[in-house]
Amino acid sequence: MKKLVIAAAACTLAAPAAFLSAQNASIPGQMDPSRVAGGTYQLDPSHTLVSWQVNHFGFNDYFGLFGDIEGTMTLDPANISATEFDITVPITSVSVASEGLRDHLLRPGKDGGDPDFFGANPEPARFVSTSVRRTGDTSAVVSGQLTMNGQTGPVTMLVDFTGAGENPMSKAPTVGFQARTTIDRTQWGVDYAAPMVGSEVDLEISAAFERQQ
Repeated sequence: MKKLVIAAAACTLAAPAAFLSAQNASIPGQMDPSRVAGGTYQLDPSHTLVSWQVNHFGFNDYFGLFGDIEGTMTLDPANISATEFDITVPITSVSVASEGLRDHLLRPGKDGGDPDFFGANPEPARFVSTSVRRTGDTSAVVSGQLTMNGQTGPVTMLVDFTGAGENPMSKAPTVGFQARTTIDRTQWGVDYAAPMVGSEVDLEISAAFERQQ
């Protein structure tokens, strides 16, 4: 009888794990590099975000987001170093919890002077890769040039593959990545209140690319 109880308990404990495994198998995107097909991809602007984080007066960090991001990726899984990215981030898409801060970020300069941040009609930021170096089975270092606020400078990102499969809505083969980097905003002329408001800005990108048929 004791053995029967133990066996029943083991089955009960194993059942949720088996159920979760089956559920995970049904998720369209899987972290399986063999699912990645070569070709030209476009960003899914509805499901791609750039988050930013900057220190505020040494007290705490403040967060914000950019959306409506567009761009392309050319990818050959057999030759990762040949991968190319061209990404455009509309500055006017900036989203923050404070409407007052958003107004300040996009406010024109006073009396015709330079704005504190981006101004009322800022050009989109653009990142164009110059090299991709594989660092692991699912990771790479991507370097390139970022043009923002009328100035261009180098940026290097750590990029991790996060999943691939067929998007159940669009039916397009889709590849996901997570990337992170830190930039010094003053190098792009965004130097208002620095260094009280931190010069260094942490960026994290969550990107979904859909292959073009």
